Amino acid sequence: MSKIQDPKDVFGIYEQNIDSSFATINKEVPKYHQSVTDLQQQCIQTCENTMKSVLAVQKEIVSKTGINTNIPEATLNTIRDTNDGVNKVYSVQNQIVQTALDATKQNIKTFNDNVKAYTDLNKNIVQFWMNTFTPKNN
Repeated sequence: MSKIQDPKDVFGIYEQNIDSSFATINKEVPKYHQSVTDLQQQCIQTCENTMKSVLAVQKEIVSKTGINTNIPEATLNTIRDTNDGVNKVYSVQNQIVQTALDATKQNIKTFNDNVKAYTDLNKNIVQFWMNTFTPKNN
């Protein structure tokens, strides 16, 4: 295996530092993403367990005290309709966020493509000026 040459000029060092920094970032981002996803899943599970535990205690208390928990059909329908509406809003919200993220991703890709074109244009301008103002030996 060949050894990578140690750069001796400022641009070589700068490029080496950029490569090193982004290699580290690219290695660490998946770990960070997994940790955040795991934390989010744990929070969701904790909320669900807490709500179910509270409900179980409430049912136990009501059962032992003999409180009537029957409610009118119209109220049941309102509760169900409200819950369905909340779930639909959550779904639409997620679709909007996903669309915004996709648009942002496309904008960043376009910016990245334009940076490459801008760099090529600048190199061509530098080359033009160098050719124009560099004396030619005949």
